[in-house]
Amino acid sequence: MSVPPPANIPQASADAVRIEGVGKTFPNGVQALNDVSLQVDAGEFLVIIGLSGSGKSTLLRCINRLIDPTVGRIWVFDEEMTAAEGGELRRLRARIGMIFQQFNLVKRHTVMSNVLSGALGASSLLPSLLLRFPEKTREEGQAYLDRVGLGDRGASRADTLSGGQQQRVAIARALMQRPRLILADEPVASLDPALRHSVMRHLESLNREEGMTVLCTLHDVDLIRRYASRLIALRDGRLVFDGNPSSFDGATFRRIYGEDAEPMEGLA
Repeated sequence: MSVPPPANIPQASADAVRIEGVGKTFPNGVQALNDVSLQVDAGEFLVIIGLSGSGKSTLLRCINRLIDPTVGRIWVFDEEMTAAEGGELRRLRARIGMIFQQFNLVKRHTVMSNVLSGALGASSLLPSLLLRFPEKTREEGQAYLDRVGLGDRGASRADTLSGGQQQRVAIARALMQRPRLILADEPVASLDPALRHSVMRHLESLNREEGMTVLCTLHDVDLIRRYASRLIALRDGRLVFDGNPSSFDGATFRRIYGEDAEPMEGLA
């Protein structure tokens, strides 16, 4: 079975994501985001950088409403996420694939069961709770496993796979939603350097061949320059840089991370 196309999402404008004046203050008083405004074109591979605690993960989670922003508005393909509630929010969220640093797989379940869990939002409640899916859905799951090079591992327990393989399972799971937007939060931070390009190439393929928009947090300069079409930086919850990855140099690094910060290897 061939890989199904992404979900048909209205695209009246070229914006995949539009963020206006978003702020997030947590109950403990920490202000994670401060007046962030941003437009992301459909088909971009946007990389987000910044210190730990700068608001990168919070921003991604506000986009798909895993975290509710305190103020501001967010649109995804011209539909307002911040106004959606209940079933409407579930419908919009199902169009956004999320990939986490720690994979978030159910380790005791099979690889195929983890992949099929990405279809829960489109399945009947009781059968999905029992991990019973139609044959067509299982064929789709197999097609996505084939795509990420794990077609022969569907019956394996997830915890028998390497870290890089588990992250590829997470990508296949996200693809079960047929998304047009992928949010990847530190997707390679837990992997050995040799495995990072393997995972990133799969995200690049989705971006370039399928036209999926990718928002990804990264730290490695080589990965940023290799995969990003655009780079933004957050500092103390504010957007402090927005530009081409080729303009990311030592001076820009110090502006983002502080004058006393040691520049990443590869920056002049």
